[in-house]
Amino acid sequence: MRHPMSSRAAESCEGQAGALQLPPAVSTMFLLLPIVLAAATAVAPPSASAIAPAADAAAVAAPPPSASVPQPAAGPPLAAEAPWKMHFIDNTSRGADGVKLADVNGDGLLDIACGWEEGGQVRVYLNPGPRKVKEPWPRVTVGSAPDVEDAVFCDVDGDGAADVVSCTEGSTRQVFIHWAPREASKYLDAAAWTTMPVAAGRGRQWMFCQLLAAGGQRALACGAKGPGAEIGLFMIPQDPRRPDAWSWRPLRPAGWIMSLEIIDMDGDSRPDVLYSDRKGTRQGAGWLRNPGAIEGAWEDVTIDNSLAGPGGAGTYMFLDYGDLDGDGLRDVVVAVKPATLLWCRRLDAGGRRWKPVRIPWPARAGTPKAAAVGDLDGDGRPDLVLTCEDAGGKEGVVWMGADRNAEDAAWQTRVLSGKGGAKYDLVRLLDLDGDGDLDALTCEERAYNAVLWHENPARNPG
Repeated sequence: MRHPMSSRAAESCEGQAGALQLPPAVSTMFLLLPIVLAAATAVAPPSASAIAPAADAAAVAAPPPSASVPQPAAGPPLAAEAPWKMHFIDNTSRGADGVKLADVNGDGLLDIACGWEEGGQVRVYLNPGPRKVKEPWPRVTVGSAPDVEDAVFCDVDGDGAADVVSCTEGSTRQVFIHWAPREASKYLDAAAWTTMPVAAGRGRQWMFCQLLAAGGQRALACGAKGPGAEIGLFMIPQDPRRPDAWSWRPLRPAGWIMSLEIIDMDGDSRPDVLYSDRKGTRQGAGWLRNPGAIEGAWEDVTIDNSLAGPGGAGTYMFLDYGDLDGDGLRDVVVAVKPATLLWCRRLDAGGRRWKPVRIPWPARAGTPKAAAVGDLDGDGRPDLVLTCEDAGGKEGVVWMGADRNAEDAAWQTRVLSGKGGAKYDLVRLLDLDGDGDLDALTCEERAYNAVLWHENPARNPG
């Protein structure tokens, strides 16, 4: 059964499927990776059910911001509504730090990879389907990775099993490959997984990773932060299980990479690299144009840096993409500290001309962390889900709907999580309970310490 998901989630998953060249028998199923794994016995975490939170080549420069673009101000007030029900997928470690999705067993359901930063664990969660999705999910700890920042599914060695790649910062500073067992029946057996460091990745603070395939070659696109940080490619060698066989090819200097997505930005059917950079002299949002061969020159195209400034006057956090104005072009939205949601409105199909539209961040929400695009209420117009840091006593997750698909639309902010959470992360929009509307999947790293999802009440208001 195919359930709705945001266009961003669908395109991301389809991109993975294309890069991994799905076998025909699997490619006709829902989405994603070419992996057919048998069902396995669930490893059940402690009980956690529905929780109702308290209510309440040279860079192409972007055009300068128009004087008519509204400046950041106090956002609109939150409507008086009940929060969406919250369900824990796992709350048994510390520092859940982002969710990445793929269908690893060919059942048509999106599974989750997540790194637990303070807990030093990398875990996989198998989607149990709509009937059991409100219960804790079957899980496996695939490896240890202190200071883990990101975990993503990737069949690195092409054996048909979904491996996991993790990126670490702090004092660990390494990229790890967690090799999945080839036997589908052992996928949830922690003892059947092995972990290998990539020698070429030693010594940098790695933030994010995605699989990229171009011109018959495959690589791991990765981004880092701190001194010597770059966006670049770990070339997958002929024998990927040799730690010293990997090589690094830099594409762009970086300050602190927050987002790294693989998507065709200019319609040439080649996977490009979309990014947001949080700090440094090159902070902002942009994309790296695939030249057709990995060894070629990747052009760095700026989407927006209009809010960048000394001392991080505007700090670019997580981004997402979708068509906000209905013109058929994929726009980009970025959460920007201290208090802006930046809509980068695309002006051409080639992805070289953009106009920044500044939407004030909701006044009662925490500080900006992430944004996601999707139609939450079924009115045919894209809505925005925002997650926050520093949300103690404030709203940690909210959603915003517009009265029309236009640059000067009026945005109404509505409650999603309610108060209670303090530090949320990436948010993904997909229909988890099979009722036909988009739910919100995210992590909270402080108050709940959980991988969790919020149930959209649009189809089931009770």
